[in-house]
Amino acid sequence: MVKITDVARHAGVSPSTVSYTLSGKRPISEETRRRVEESVRLLGYRPHAGARALAGGRSNVLALLVPLRPGIDVPVAMQFAVSVVTTARRHDHDVLLLTQEEGEEGLRRALDTAPVDGLIVMDVQLNDPRTALLPGLDRPSVVIGFPADSEGLTCIDLDFKAAGEACVEHLARLGHRVVALVGSPPEVYVRGTAFAQRVVRGFTAAADRGRLTSSVHPCEASPAAARAVAGQLLREQPALTGVVVHNEAILEPLIDAFEELGLRVPADLSVTAICPDELAASLRVPVTSIALPAAEVGARAVELLMGKLGGKRVPEATLLAPRMTERGSTGRRAVA
Repeated sequence: MVKITDVARHAGVSPSTVSYTLSGKRPISEETRRRVEESVRLLGYRPHAGARALAGGRSNVLALLVPLRPGIDVPVAMQFAVSVVTTARRHDHDVLLLTQEEGEEGLRRALDTAPVDGLIVMDVQLNDPRTALLPGLDRPSVVIGFPADSEGLTCIDLDFKAAGEACVEHLARLGHRVVALVGSPPEVYVRGTAFAQRVVRGFTAAADRGRLTSSVHPCEASPAAARAVAGQLLREQPALTGVVVHNEAILEPLIDAFEELGLRVPADLSVTAICPDELAASLRVPVTSIALPAAEVGARAVELLMGKLGGKRVPEATLLAPRMTERGSTGRRAVA
């Protein structure tokens, strides 16, 4: 591993001169700066994150807080994480991924022990103790999601309320009058997870406006739970012809379960979903869906954070409008 003393020896200067050249803390002559930078390039020197933080006030590391709680869809969460990491690299920043479910204490410990320039916080609850701490920190932050009180925060997310509304409105235009939302696992709602609650609000509001009969059913992320919910829906709502799914893991098992019960998609039952496009398009019956824009949200969260690090004013709230793609899982309601 190349050390700062190796760079100093190669450039013919002192180690402190190398440090001042890299940090910009003291003026260095143009000739000396060029020699040091050339030695850094030739030797492949990369300062340790902690050393950079001490020397220049920056670590070039961002923290991404994504607690892997029960009920979270890990593959989808990792899509956000990959987007954050790849975008951060374009800004010459690494990403420290923090997955423990530790609330305020974990956030404080991460800041005390890790040299990070800023934070991106995910899986936000409506009343999230972590977000209350963020405005008072000495480092900038961006929240993926919207807590109930977002004052003083920089937040970005898909407009999940509008997404829930759009799914119902699409089914209503096709003539469906009895609809159901098959949602996230129960523990997601118990925690008050913001995006899940907003889908329910949008679904319910649109159904009420359209005078549709509607119901909401949390569902564990398993094929057995999907079969149980399908059976329950047909017992309780025999006139059901439209379903909105906000639970990526059970989308395909749920369609299979309805078909095993005698309902063909879309001839007898229209299905829409809020999920990644690639999942919706890959199923045996391609599903009409609102795209979950993980790559765009992750990338824009990093850009907002880099803007704040650069002293720029950035929008406090960024809500991405839902984008629906119609596929083979929805059709007009059959009239007997």
